[in-house]
Amino acid sequence: MSRRSPHLDGRDALMSTLAARGVSRRSFMRGASISALALGSPTLLSACGTEGAQQSAEKCTSKDLSAEQKTLNFSNWPEYIDVANKKVNGQKQTVIPTLQAFEKQSGIKVTYNTDVNDNAEFFAKVRNQLGDCQPTGRDIFVLTDWMAARMVGLGWIQELDHANMPNVKANMLANLQSPAWDPERKHSVPWQSGFTGLAYNSKFTGEVGSFEELLTRSDLKGKVSLLSEMGDTMGFILRIVGADPADFTDDEFGQALDKLQEYVSNGQIRRFTGNDYIRDLNAGNIVAAEAWSGDVMVMQDENPDLRWIAPEEGLSLWSDNMLVPNKADHKANAEKLMNHYYDPAVAAELAAWVWYVSPVEGAREAMEKIDPSLVDQPLIFPTDEFLADTWEFKQLDDKTRTQYEQDFAQVIGA
Repeated sequence: MSRRSPHLDGRDALMSTLAARGVSRRSFMRGASISALALGSPTLLSACGTEGAQQSAEKCTSKDLSAEQKTLNFSNWPEYIDVANKKVNGQKQTVIPTLQAFEKQSGIKVTYNTDVNDNAEFFAKVRNQLGDCQPTGRDIFVLTDWMAARMVGLGWIQELDHANMPNVKANMLANLQSPAWDPERKHSVPWQSGFTGLAYNSKFTGEVGSFEELLTRSDLKGKVSLLSEMGDTMGFILRIVGADPADFTDDEFGQALDKLQEYVSNGQIRRFTGNDYIRDLNAGNIVAAEAWSGDVMVMQDENPDLRWIAPEEGLSLWSDNMLVPNKADHKANAEKLMNHYYDPAVAAELAAWVWYVSPVEGAREAMEKIDPSLVDQPLIFPTDEFLADTWEFKQLDDKTRTQYEQDFAQVIGA
């Protein structure tokens, strides 16, 4: 596979390390990966506007059938696992090497679905079942910190048995081990972390270096997209109005909403998306977008015109987490899968393909054997210097977040 260099943000010499592209990812049409993306889900407003029903382990009990049933249903975001093509009996098949290895080692058959496109959208899919103590048909799913915190707080997530996950105990990065919303990681295990920045298609537009530029340039009018994730998008709008995304007031959030409404009303923004923005960006239906780092980096193997940059406003930092919902039938099988992905060699293989931040201690050393060019890649193994220009969105109580989500949804027309 040829090596390609992504666009570099010239304001920071550290970003020059982004030029190191790996050879371990297979050239693969990501848009056709594994399973179709579910569209037409309930709106963000309906997802966030209704409180969920509180549950508890005592009130909503779950039975684990892992000993008798060697199966596992896994829901994840699109473009978020290693995939490859191989020939079986002369026919090309799409496979997931790290999952194949798990199935071979454990004897557990995994059904893998890419039906998480947006946190609030996924919440709307499962809230009635989980609020009613009913099965969702999923044994494990992956959600971002804030939504994971909400589901844990509602009592919808089973407590994990760490005795089944020695790799997780030994290898989870120290800074991820005890978030405020899940002390001691009783209910969650990080899947990957990542950055939100900017992307553009250089076939259709010149460099876009900041969010303010994205939202004010006349040549981009009607040709840009932002994310339907409130924290991601509002973090950058808060920066534009001079506020700190990690520590802001209600008044500052209101100012940022008013500013976002201006961009919506004047037609600058074509649409708000979940993970599916990559399709329009790749095709040129939009020419620039708020974008997650790994999505764009791996798509460059198919479309070298795509560029991902750290905008002048900095980068949003987030983590996604593996969770086992109530009434899932195969919790022990899910714990075995979590343990598998915390083997440093497996974690490095996954990170080399998805280009997100690995949560596994030892993955950087394991990367030496998989692709040495990625060992110093800050999008996978960020340095303290690189992280200095990032932020995490302010932690909100459930009432405040629900109100903010409703207000945001009204502005974006969800």
